[in-house]
Amino acid sequence: MTIPAEVKKIVEKLNEAGFEAYVVGGCVRDLVMGKKPEDWDVTTNAKPEEIQKLFPDSFYENEFGTVGIKTESEEPTLAVVEVTTYRFESGYSDKRHPDEVKFAKKLEDDLQRRDFTMNALALDGDGEITDLFGGQEDIKNKIIRAVGDASERFNEDALRMLRAVRFSSTLGFTIEQKTLEAIKEHHGNLEKISKERIRDEFMKLMMGDGTPEAIEILRETGMLKYIIPELLEGVGVGQNLHHIYSVWEHNTLALKYTCEKKYSFEVRLAALLHDVAKPKTKRGEGYNSTFYGHEVVGARTVKKILERLKFPADMTEKITKLVRWHLFYYYPDEVTESSVRRLVANIGKENVEDLLKLREADRIGSGTPKAIPYKLRHLKFMIDKVARDPISPKMLKVNGDDIMRILKIEPGPKVGMIMNTLMEEVLEEPGKNTKEYLENRIGELNKMSETELKKLAEKGKLKTAEEEEKEIAKIKEKHFVK
Repeated sequence: MTIPAEVKKIVEKLNEAGFEAYVVGGCVRDLVMGKKPEDWDVTTNAKPEEIQKLFPDSFYENEFGTVGIKTESEEPTLAVVEVTTYRFESGYSDKRHPDEVKFAKKLEDDLQRRDFTMNALALDGDGEITDLFGGQEDIKNKIIRAVGDASERFNEDALRMLRAVRFSSTLGFTIEQKTLEAIKEHHGNLEKISKERIRDEFMKLMMGDGTPEAIEILRETGMLKYIIPELLEGVGVGQNLHHIYSVWEHNTLALKYTCEKKYSFEVRLAALLHDVAKPKTKRGEGYNSTFYGHEVVGARTVKKILERLKFPADMTEKITKLVRWHLFYYYPDEVTESSVRRLVANIGKENVEDLLKLREADRIGSGTPKAIPYKLRHLKFMIDKVARDPISPKMLKVNGDDIMRILKIEPGPKVGMIMNTLMEEVLEEPGKNTKEYLENRIGELNKMSETELKKLAEKGKLKTAEEEEKEIAKIKEKHFVK
């Protein structure tokens, strides 16, 4: 396993000064798995002040014995390497941070306080791994197992329970039974964790390939009620003739589709939440039950959820819009260009593609076999059509006011005829679309007879319509519509 030169240099310098030093934690796990670590951590028996003497270009602004060493590396993951003194921790009254931290002398003392066996690995400068808790075997078997007593680990830091589920999603590992039972027993401790920390772990969890399964684990362990309790209202709630699944199943199946397609976090979360208000708006039972206005109530609910979890305002606005407009009406023979423009205006041009992705997920989550039917392809065609600038005299570098100014004439048919004539020339030779050429050409056209100019203008109108049809045909071909 290759340790980057920047990290190796830190370990060697500590060793040369008579201290122990090891690369430790998640970066070693990633190396064992053949993955590129996202950050690098070193542990040592050197005290923080001793570390800083060896590395003047460093900073130490915490009570946990962690010194940040600047490496001047151009690689972002190596720009700062954190070096932490071996330590004991005790008294977790807030279920997150230790009330007391004491420096330890042995590597074993430091490793046994870590969360999971796969993260309790230490790698020395020669590439030798210290594995006191069977972490390598658990990585091989894809097992998430707490170090030592799982209940103790989760009482020390309740966020570790959510981290276990996040790792199950992102790594594709299974949570070991005793560890899972401890999560079920202590899930209530999650209530004491800040919304920001929960949000950060939840966002990472949502980007894993195993996200739908992880969401189910959150429900089964009881943790979901401390994250998005509103989702639980959909468990067992039947739908109408348009759905074969319960609201909960529908939401998670829609989410599954977005994960399989590797869609963005915003689309994934919108898929999970798009029908969150159906239980509140349900009227009646069986095939004829209704959920009128669930997209409007859902948008308000989603906004509250995201604000509660301290999501950024722009992300909150986007996901809320996706939920609000996910139920847009569209039938090719009934919808006009103006209604498509209104939809684009409501959702925002930058969000249109994600709205269509959400609609695909909604369809698959309903048990429909086809994600993109003809009518959805036709809508994509219409959106492209109304979003582009049509081929028209507006493309010219001059306008009607320029013609009237140059010729010193009032508004009238002649202005339009000259514009259409110029349009035909520019479509034939786009290089002519310059202000200088067109202004000179206006003077030449003014000298023609009305009959001659009228013929050229008609030719220009036909050419414009012909080119516009060609462009629309290209868009139709792109989306496989007639």
